[in-house]
Amino acid sequence: MQRNEELTLRVAVTVTDVLPNGVLAIMGQQEVRVNYELRELIVTGYIRPADISRQNEITYDKIASARISYGGRGQIT
Repeated sequence: MQRNEELTLRVAVTVTDVLPNGVLAIMGQQEVRVNYELRELIVTGYIRPADISRQNEITYDKIASARISYGGRGQIT
């Protein structure tokens, strides 16, 4: 069985800590149910306030020590 997926998501994160140098520790989680599957996306890492856009957004490539976990469980359709 072969399976292809393209992932394009926006995830809201929370600042969990502010380091002495001003760097922000972030964490965000999102669950999406698709048919009989539950997809889960978890993002953690560190960002510089200067990298946050005017729209209050940041791209994943600007997250230092990024841990991006995407998985799911349930019936594979």
